[in-house]
Amino acid sequence: MPVRIPDNLPAAGVLVSENIFVMSETRAANQDIRPMRVLILNLMPNKIETETQLLRLLGNTPLQVDVDLLRIHDKVSKHTPTDHMNTFYRDFSQVRDKNYDGLIITGAPLGQIDFTEVTFWDKIQEIIDWSQTHVTSTLFLCWAAHAGLYHLYGLQRELLPRKRSGVFAHERSGKPYPLLRGFDDEFFAPHSRFAEIPLEKLRAHPDLDVLAHSDEAGAYLVLSKDNRQLFVTGHPEYQKHTLRDEYFRDLGEGLEPELPKNYFKGDDPDNRAVARWHSHGSLLVSNWLNYYVYQLTPYDLNDMQAMTPWES
Repeated sequence: MPVRIPDNLPAAGVLVSENIFVMSETRAANQDIRPMRVLILNLMPNKIETETQLLRLLGNTPLQVDVDLLRIHDKVSKHTPTDHMNTFYRDFSQVRDKNYDGLIITGAPLGQIDFTEVTFWDKIQEIIDWSQTHVTSTLFLCWAAHAGLYHLYGLQRELLPRKRSGVFAHERSGKPYPLLRGFDDEFFAPHSRFAEIPLEKLRAHPDLDVLAHSDEAGAYLVLSKDNRQLFVTGHPEYQKHTLRDEYFRDLGEGLEPELPKNYFKGDDPDNRAVARWHSHGSLLVSNWLNYYVYQLTPYDLNDMQAMTPWES
């Protein structure tokens, strides 16, 4: 089934060329179906690139998905045209009174800044609090995962000596979580971050379950006991060359980044990058939409009280 997106969104052409099933709002309006409504809070600098990455995953699921794009403020973006932002993005005031089946909060280039020093931290907290009564399930990615774990559970991240960048092997939990259906015992996922929450702290928290971790990269998938908050500390949405682009960008800015681990063929940046996480990323988002959104959400989004916890 398709992901429904606004007419003329630039990502549409890219997705169609990759045989990802997308549908314009005009065409979808003629279908008699209850699609999933997903809100994406995009905190990444290059909005169009991140939109395309996430829509690629949402469009590879068996459900029809209506997507709204949300911005954190109306300041001029340095990396995305103003016309694009004004045409396709909504302010929080425009969605505050609505309910959604799912919410995705992206990462942000704020890895070394204390949460309380982030200029829009109050707005992030407001949206997370709002999601508790207006969204069936929220998917937090990378920086947002740490922000959500801090705001909701008081878990403070710890800064790393060096940026953790690369593709790492992860081990899944042996318990039969619906989110992990179809997962191999070991799978790969990319990370690109400056901080972590120690694995032992996450495992010790009574309201959280660690579903997957890496011996090198730490916790990867963390799920709230009520199944409504999924924290992903990596970037399953990244495309093949995203880590490469970040590495050479940081080199150009004189930051002396470490080479992304397990990524370039032969660990040589002059060689091609190797993508080993696309199938996992697709399955992760598909399982989240199916088991933690579609299976839990009320048919009438005005009746959020109708939701019942998933039972394995």
